[in-house]
Amino acid sequence: MFFTMTRIAEISRKTKETEVKLRLNIDGSGKSKIDTPIKFLNHMLENFSRHSRFDLELKADGDTEVEDHHLVEDIGICLGMAIDNALGNKIGISRIGSAIVPMDDSLATVAVDLSGRGYARIDIRFSEFKDSRIGDLKKENVPHFLETLAINGRFNLHVRVEGENDHHRVEAIFKALGKALYDATRIIGNELPSTKGVL
Repeated sequence: MFFTMTRIAEISRKTKETEVKLRLNIDGSGKSKIDTPIKFLNHMLENFSRHSRFDLELKADGDTEVEDHHLVEDIGICLGMAIDNALGNKIGISRIGSAIVPMDDSLATVAVDLSGRGYARIDIRFSEFKDSRIGDLKKENVPHFLETLAINGRFNLHVRVEGENDHHRVEAIFKALGKALYDATRIIGNELPSTKGVL
């Protein structure tokens, strides 16, 4: 008999720079409703939701007339917190997941460990990127989002990508992240997956 629970979290965050409201259902079907002023990030989060099968509702706004950094960071904070909160005590989860995802010329490899320890190693090689932006998202905010997500989600995240097209490289990462987190969050037993007895 597997341990079951409702794995849903709602997070709100309001600062002088941003306002974020987010609802996450880990045991969803990949439905998303994303509303932020950063259109490329919306597209990436829709891909993440579809491939993780997490239902994700997000409404966020902020001082993007200054730069997109603050809003990207705060969305990463909220999504990370939502993943961690929705997992609860983590009884029975697979804990570790990985994915290798191609997208035309690009190939992304992502591995996660829902260890309770936030850490990120992101190998994107920005020197190979052709422009400073991908759509309306500054390229350096891609790894910043991923690092912020992992730290606030309290999980280990390793990302590597290769390819020619900037859009394809980043989209492959978000798809692989979704698939890796899907695998890691599945309920496969009724014990805590740790020799230490805690996560």
